[in-house]
Amino acid sequence: MKPKIYLIGRSHFQAESLLRFLQGENADWHRTHGATEIEEIVEVSGRVCYMSFGERQSPRSNADYISNLIRQGHESVLEHVSWTFVLAGVSRAFTHQLVRHRVGFAFSQLSQQYYEETAATFVEPFHLQKSPEALQAWRNAVAISQEAYKTILDSLKELNGAPGLDLQQKEFKRAIRSAARSVLPNATETKIVVTANARALRYFFKVRGSIPGDLEMREVGASLFNVVRAEAPSLFADFRLETLSDGSPVLVQDVTHLEQ
Repeated sequence: MKPKIYLIGRSHFQAESLLRFLQGENADWHRTHGATEIEEIVEVSGRVCYMSFGERQSPRSNADYISNLIRQGHESVLEHVSWTFVLAGVSRAFTHQLVRHRVGFAFSQLSQQYYEETAATFVEPFHLQKSPEALQAWRNAVAISQEAYKTILDSLKELNGAPGLDLQQKEFKRAIRSAARSVLPNATETKIVVTANARALRYFFKVRGSIPGDLEMREVGASLFNVVRAEAPSLFADFRLETLSDGSPVLVQDVTHLEQ
């Protein structure tokens, strides 16, 4: 099972409002042809700090302006743009790591308390393919845990109204699913909505997209990178996607790209 990434939201630039603001300041803005909306939001956010419009505007293109911001470490302006994704086909082991990224991220994940997992699927780690014995052991363990989940859920359903389970229906379901989910493995497939700003994504790509021993993390990082690079290439121009010897993706930050 491969991670699936769906882009469902992005920042939108209201250029007309920005131009009305500049008109009130007796200033104009020399826009770069071909810059994306997201890249323009970042440029404008930086320029407002110095009101470097009109005669005060440097001859830099949008891409050069953003590259200079990143090179100087002024990445706070990148926090003004964000994307929202739905991630599916990922394991709960992966999301346990993902949600540690709190600054610049927001998460909404499938709840095992409210969603019954009797038909759960599982994300098979790629490296198990190297050992038939390990793969069979993993599949046996997954099958046992899934059967245990069903047994626990069915057994507890029969105790509806018993002392300790004399709850309203909503809370009764929450209680028995909470008990049953405790036997499910980290490999259980899940869905999660993720919103992240450009600065947070750059940090994520830097520290997570290049970990050789975590293929799932690298695959998700590469997929996210491909989406946002197409949306705003200047914001991620110092990263490139390469492959390891096994053909899997790895993100590399090329700091020389930022050098003048």
